Amino acid sequence: MDTTLVLPWPPSVNSYYRSVNRGRLAGRVLISEKGRAYRAAVEGIVQKRGMTPIQGRLTVYIVANPPDRRRRDLDNMLKATLDSIVHGGAIPDDSLIDHLTIVRGPIKEGGSISVNIKNDKDL
Repeated sequence: MDTTLVLPWPPSVNSYYRSVNRGRLAGRVLISEKGRAYRAAVEGIVQKRGMTPIQGRLTVYIVANPPDRRRRDLDNMLKATLDSIVHGGAIPDDSLIDHLTIVRGPIKEGGSISVNIKNDKDL
């Protein structure tokens, strides 16, 4: 199986998490409101496509189209993107990814991430 998802630009790993400093959750690190909103958006895209999780060992190829010319580390967006496609149901677990490639594409208004997922038996 081979599928491509076009996703919105993800939050960076720096804004994907938040630390709780008080109350009963003090000392814990949670997914931020921005991170939860991104996961929900990706889940909606996956559900709209009617996808079932792609099983087996996986190859993932990502083209990151940034929203502007600011300097960005490509690896900084991987956590939110991969966790969200798992949460959305496109793949069962990102530990199944054996080959991961990410490249920077051209600037696009608003930014986007194109995620191509292949079951390794398709290669």
